[in-house]
Amino acid sequence: MKTFKFCAIIVAYCMLPAVLLAQGIVNNTGTTTNGSINNGIITAVPFLTITPDSRSGAMGDAGVALSPDVNANYWNPSKLAFIEGQDNASLSYSPWLRNLVSGINLAYLSYAHKLDYRNTIGVSMRYFNLGSIQLIDANQTNQGTYSPNEFSIDGTFARKFGENFSLGLTARYIHSGLTNGAALNGQQTKAGNAIAADVSAYYTIPTRQFGKDAQMSFGANFSNLGTKMSFASNGQQYFLPANFRIGAADTWYLDNSSQFTLTLDLNKLMAPTPPIRDAKGNVIGGYDDDRSIPAGIFGSFADAPGGFKEELKEISYAAGAEYGYNKQFFLRAGYFYENPAKGNRQYATLGAGFKYDIFNLDLAYLLATQQKSPLANTLRFTVSANFGSK
Repeated sequence: MKTFKFCAIIVAYCMLPAVLLAQGIVNNTGTTTNGSINNGIITAVPFLTITPDSRSGAMGDAGVALSPDVNANYWNPSKLAFIEGQDNASLSYSPWLRNLVSGINLAYLSYAHKLDYRNTIGVSMRYFNLGSIQLIDANQTNQGTYSPNEFSIDGTFARKFGENFSLGLTARYIHSGLTNGAALNGQQTKAGNAIAADVSAYYTIPTRQFGKDAQMSFGANFSNLGTKMSFASNGQQYFLPANFRIGAADTWYLDNSSQFTLTLDLNKLMAPTPPIRDAKGNVIGGYDDDRSIPAGIFGSFADAPGGFKEELKEISYAAGAEYGYNKQFFLRAGYFYENPAKGNRQYATLGAGFKYDIFNLDLAYLLATQQKSPLANTLRFTVSANFGSK
C-alpha cells in the first residue's frame, strides 16, 4: 500500500491551521493540490483548476477558444454546440504531483450529445484521488488508514445562435472528502459540498489571412460560480476557485493536408485577495475577505492590497500551438505562466495526437522551467471517440 502524509487529513490530528484543509497542502511542502505554491489566493477545492485533458495540456493549458471537442465541457461548454458527430466521449487520466508523493491522480470523463443542429447537452465528471494514507495522532499512534478524494459532476446545455455564435450554461455538484471526520479544535470535521455554475460564450468565423483560408475564434468562460465550502460544523467557509477565462485561437489551413493553430488564454481567479493584517488581526491593507459570494466575486477585480499592479499579477497566461497533418497526426507545444507572488506555476508543455477512424489518442508532457518543481515530468493521457461524424 502506498502511503504519504497529506496535511489536509493530518490536520485533524496534528492541529494545524484549518486553512490547510481548504487548500489541500501536500506533504508539508507548501504546494497546493493544483501544483501552485501556497502564496496566492485562498480557495477550497483547487483541483477544479487542474487541466484534465491532453490536448490543452500539451498546449500550455490553453483551451477556451480552441476548435470544439468533447472536452469543451471543462474549457468552454458553449463550444459543444459546434462539435461534430452525434455523440462524443472522452476519458483522460494523469498521475499528479508524483515528484512529491505517490498515489495521487486525476481522472476525467466527458460526454456530449447533439440534440439537433443548434442544441447540445453534455455531462462530465472529475475525480481526484489522493491514494491511501496512514493516519497518526499527536503521539505518533497509528489511527488506521483513510482514502481522501474529491470529485465534481457537471451537466451542460449549449445552444448555437446563428452560424458563428453560441452560449453555454453548466450546473456542477462538488464534493471534497479530505477529512475522515476527526475532531479539530473542538469542532467535528466533515466532507465539503457545494454547487456551482459556469456561463460561457464562443464566437468563430472563417476568414482569409496571409493569402490562406483561416478560422478565427474567441471564447470566454466564467466557471465555478457557486456556494462556499466548509470542512467543519459551524466552521470557516471558503470560496470556490471561481475563474474568468478569456482567449482567442487562430487556425491557418496551409494546404489541403496541413493546418496550424495558435491560441492564447488569460485567467483571473475571482476570489477575494487576502488583506494585510496587523498582529491583532485588523485589516491594514486591502479589504476584508470575509464577505458575501457576490461581493467576493465582483470585488476580486479591485481588492488586492497592492492595487492595480497587484491585480495584474493575479492574471495567468497560457499559450499554445498545434500542427495537424491530414487531420490524423498532431504535434503540440505551449507555455504557462503564473506570477511568482501568486502561485508561481511556470512550465512548458509538449504533446502529440493520433486519430484513427472515430478514435483519438492524445498525450501531453509537462516540462517545468523551475528547479525541483512538483509538476515536472507530469504526463496526461486522453482517449476519445466521435460517433456519427462525417
